Amino acid sequence: MTKIKKFTIDQKDLFQTALAIRRKVFVVEQNVSEEEEFEFEDQCTHFLIYYKRKAVGTARHRLTEKGIKLERFALLKETRGKGVGRDLLRFVLTNARQYQKPIYLNAQVAVVDFYKKQGFVINGAKFVEANIDHYPMIYENQQNLDKALEKAICRR
Repeated sequence: MTKIKKFTIDQKDLFQTALAIRRKVFVVEQNVSEEEEFEFEDQCTHFLIYYKRKAVGTARHRLTEKGIKLERFALLKETRGKGVGRDLLRFVLTNARQYQKPIYLNAQVAVVDFYKKQGFVINGAKFVEANIDHYPMIYENQQNLDKALEKAICRR
């Protein structure tokens, strides 16, 4: 059973918990520099997921010129493969869809298949960010939503 909290940088206890998870996953496990990891914090909507009453994962999204960018999905090792990441992604997607803008992310190569199963498609060439290979991906179901909205508007 999972529970998810949405918050902003002003909610300091929640924010510090999210930063601790990201530090453990990205800075310690993946050797990402803190300068690269911790940026744009005040521009984001943040999320924490709890599993068995413990904060075990985090993510965020922010508005950019291209749409809504999903970022910094991090799960503690002991919860990977249990559906926790899927729950978090679906919650963040539901929240992001309210803006009715394209939804996209940069996925580490190791998790591209996970995002594909959730409705994302590769949308460009592989690139390196923080010394890790990534692919840009876009939420294809959003494109279907946009087409449906466009058809509904045209029928009016």
